[in-house]
Amino acid sequence: MNLLDRLRESFANAAPEGVDAAALGNSVRPGTDAKFGDYQANGCMALAKSLGVSPRDLAARVAEVVDLGDMALKPEVAGPGFLNVRIRDDWIARRLRELLDDPTLGVAPPRRTRTVVIDFSSPNVAKPMHVGHIRSTVIGDCLARLFEALGHHVIRDNHLGDWGSQFGMILWGWKNARDDAAYASSPVRELARLYRLAQSRIQGGDAGVEEASRRETAKLHAGDPENRALWQQFMPSCLEAIEAIYSRLGVRFDVRLGESFYDPMLAGVVDDLTSRGFAVESEGATVVFVEGSKTPFMVRKSDGAFTYATTDLATIQYRVKTWNPDLMLYVVDHRQGDHFKLLFEVARRWGFDRVDYRHVAFGTVLGADRRPFKTRDGDVVGLESLLDDAVSEARALIDANSPDIDPDERARIAETVGLAAIKYADLSQNRLSDYVFDWKKMVAMNGNTGAYHQYAFARIRSIFRKGEVDPYALRSRRPEITLGQPAERALAMQVLRFPETLELAANELKPNVLTDYLFETANRFSTFFEACPVLKAESAALRDSRLALSDLTARVLERGLGLLGIEVLERM
Repeated sequence: MNLLDRLRESFANAAPEGVDAAALGNSVRPGTDAKFGDYQANGCMALAKSLGVSPRDLAARVAEVVDLGDMALKPEVAGPGFLNVRIRDDWIARRLRELLDDPTLGVAPPRRTRTVVIDFSSPNVAKPMHVGHIRSTVIGDCLARLFEALGHHVIRDNHLGDWGSQFGMILWGWKNARDDAAYASSPVRELARLYRLAQSRIQGGDAGVEEASRRETAKLHAGDPENRALWQQFMPSCLEAIEAIYSRLGVRFDVRLGESFYDPMLAGVVDDLTSRGFAVESEGATVVFVEGSKTPFMVRKSDGAFTYATTDLATIQYRVKTWNPDLMLYVVDHRQGDHFKLLFEVARRWGFDRVDYRHVAFGTVLGADRRPFKTRDGDVVGLESLLDDAVSEARALIDANSPDIDPDERARIAETVGLAAIKYADLSQNRLSDYVFDWKKMVAMNGNTGAYHQYAFARIRSIFRKGEVDPYALRSRRPEITLGQPAERALAMQVLRFPETLELAANELKPNVLTDYLFETANRFSTFFEACPVLKAESAALRDSRLALSDLTARVLERGLGLLGIEVLERM
């Protein structure tokens, strides 16, 4: 059960005539200071004007009529018109007891199941994945997990770059500068070298290479037998390298349709836009003019070539006709913001206006110099090497702190902790912000890090091992829960807020809402553990109560970290 939703519904139903009920309900928020209450409704201060009364008078009227049942005490009017709500301790205890054998931890099915298409990661297959791909990949994966956990139908779509100009550069390189031995040893590395060679020549002003690469791309798109055969030869190795990264990260996709899949549809897209009068010729190109934008949306260049914009429109057309989505998310960096504004507007005008389109923008990964994170040689850091480095950093920490653990087990723990460090460091940021990549902070066992949360989970599990308590047997007994200490109650309320946290993180498309919640949960457990003896509790009943609360906390941490794509460890 989403406690916040229930409170909002109750307050909306209590709105006097003439007051915006939805606004009153939506004004309910978690309290900022537990001594004043668990939740707070602030809407009366703004809404009182509509009735011509004081905010305190309106708050008092709402407090008298709002029906909170046995869930909460009567709201208290405070300050200029706040309404403070305190959840009843006996209700909290009963609800926690119900959660002991609830696998969803209180997350109820949605009132309306939505179909959500999430477009994320989307690397160019002819180049090794690099640090720039980490944000789209882990943010998109987390959002997919969140919407699925809330009961929605999610389609993960990896819109691969497998048809663009980079292949023209590789084809030029293959025909002019390839190293057959290097290709036989490592196809992707050699193709990447050829790409960089062509790119550096072009950036250096070599118009001949630029024109030759453009011709190779055009031949590929036109169906030239040699270029098509080479493209088909390159693709398996490229895809295999990408899939190895995804497998290591625990990321999966339901659909993997590259730009090449949509190529046969592009002429039809332009013809349809033109026949409807949306697309017109301008300086030899075919464009769609969008009101308020100085830049038109180009769907065909003056030389007849189609654009990324054309492919994106074909993709929307295919997704809508195939899956009929309610929500379409594009997890792409902030620099593409203008493109997506135009894309969504053109798609709506074209008739695909029943979809909620969202650009899930994110900032840049920075190095210590606060510039885009690169190697000492100035190259963009490869994603595979980044993951290897994370595991090495974690292994050094584990070797230093747990030398008694078997070496093979230490290697497994290092892999899990290292990948968690990378993911958590990214997801714990407000996605719109840039962040500085700092190894020491990422693998630290204290502070807001993945390792800290993994340790918090392992710490709780150690209590059960030490006490020789089977958590599954404890859940089946469903012991009575008592909340006699402030630390017990604070932790209990935090556990109950798990469903509303997932809803908020999904609604705002911000994984850091979940990481903030998990950090607070781990901290509240630490306070609880210090203040409330578990295995040495004063009575068997109190011992079982605190064990049950500990088990619920561990399950929340495990489930929450799982939604971030992070594994937990029984021992660290």
